[in-house]
Amino acid sequence: MQDRTDGRRQANGSAAPGGPPHGAPPSLDDIFRRIVARQPHVPALVDPPDKRRVTGEPPTGLTYAEADLAVTALAAQFAQSGLPTGSVVAIQLPNTVEFIVTVLAALRAGLVVALLPQLWRQSEVSAALNRTSARAIITMETIDGVNHADLAMNAAVEAFSIRHVFGFGRNLPEGMTPLDLTAAPDGTEAMFPVQDPRRAAVISFDVTGEGPRAVPRTHLQMMSGGLAIFLEAGIGQGATMLSAVQPSSFAGLAASLVVWLLSGGTLSLHHPFDDEVMLRQLAEEACTTFIAPAPLILSLAESDRLQGLAALRHVVGLWRAPEQVLSSAEWSLTSATLTDVYLFGEVGLFGARRGSDGAPAPLQPGPHGAPRAVAGTPIAGETILTPHGTLALRGPMVPIAAYKPPSEPGGLMLSAPASVDHVDTGYAARRDRASSALCITAPPSGIMAVGGYRFLSNDLQEWAKRLGQGTMLTALPDRMSGYRLAGRSTDNGRAREALAELGLNPLMVEAFRERTRVE
Repeated sequence: MQDRTDGRRQANGSAAPGGPPHGAPPSLDDIFRRIVARQPHVPALVDPPDKRRVTGEPPTGLTYAEADLAVTALAAQFAQSGLPTGSVVAIQLPNTVEFIVTVLAALRAGLVVALLPQLWRQSEVSAALNRTSARAIITMETIDGVNHADLAMNAAVEAFSIRHVFGFGRNLPEGMTPLDLTAAPDGTEAMFPVQDPRRAAVISFDVTGEGPRAVPRTHLQMMSGGLAIFLEAGIGQGATMLSAVQPSSFAGLAASLVVWLLSGGTLSLHHPFDDEVMLRQLAEEACTTFIAPAPLILSLAESDRLQGLAALRHVVGLWRAPEQVLSSAEWSLTSATLTDVYLFGEVGLFGARRGSDGAPAPLQPGPHGAPRAVAGTPIAGETILTPHGTLALRGPMVPIAAYKPPSEPGGLMLSAPASVDHVDTGYAARRDRASSALCITAPPSGIMAVGGYRFLSNDLQEWAKRLGQGTMLTALPDRMSGYRLAGRSTDNGRAREALAELGLNPLMVEAFRERTRVE
């Protein structure tokens, strides 16, 4: 396999069709190619050991050379299918090797990747496809027992821009084009376009007070987000990482794929969540870095379930409810450092490594470097307290244009001027009187978040109204996920069926599950 890889590179040149012009900043795929050339036989990607339960397919692992061949084969298939350069392709895949390879393949083919959260069902998927004018959708046959192949086919019918539906699996429905990571390049090398790292690479989806919003990001913005995590946590080169975060958001992709590329190590994937499988992965693969939702990490630490992991040195906890960080438990694992990563929807993020006392690090408003604690480092971003008492972000990772207020038909801005260089996250914040430290106190008004799924609170009542009188759907505070949904109806079973028929995600459907009474 290595001979074929080397031969292809000699034929195309190291700055081959997709390579950057001399002196230009590299794209994400350029970084990947450089690692392949430097260490082709090093393990690159490792599947979850319970992948067969999740997708029906056996787990696999790829070296960098094998991953590069898979990326090239998929990219060639995308190019040969007639997808024009710059087309948007939507992906809804589990946290397995297929996800990472598909993203890299789409970028190599000059496409833009739209990240569809796995919990989305037909209603939300169709809306996202239409909002981004996606030309293709890529999914897995089944994920956790859900037939995502049929879901993608049905959603594609409602999106006039869709021309191709691709899928991984053995029993795909008629009309879906199969993809296979083990397929070898067919010998007709596609001339992949030169990637401009200043152009859009990824689209994620956010919810603001004005409703759903598609948020495009360039290669450089994605790398800025990954660098903020990588440097703050002090991960270093050649790390063996386990990521248990779904990479279907800016933060999820930056914390897994981008951090992995910056390290040039091995990325093991865990499809959330099976605690026993995850802990076994950490031990058997001697992981030095663990990336997961922060509430889960602290829960494992408090129960001493992370003890005995001799190789573990860096733990990265993602907070989708950043207002909970300051009141969280102290970090007790002395053999590894914990870096809190504050997430603000799809606007941006920043990290703060905890000190030896285990308490959350104090945050000062203003410019901050990466790592945050070291003065004089390159600016990773800047936090601003707005006159409205909310936190705003600016910096190289923040997509200003995506959050500009809507325009009137004549192009006039409805509110803020075009010169605004920051994005208001909507999170309530203040400065502590004694220490002047920044305190984030509450999430944006009118927006609920269940894990990584954000929605308008008004939507709950709108969906409840569609189910008839006597139906209630509400969000309750939850320490682990921010909020949890609870519903009440005169007929919970019928309510679940109706929500499923409407194509809504399982968070809303299962809010009406039957609850057993404890006598």
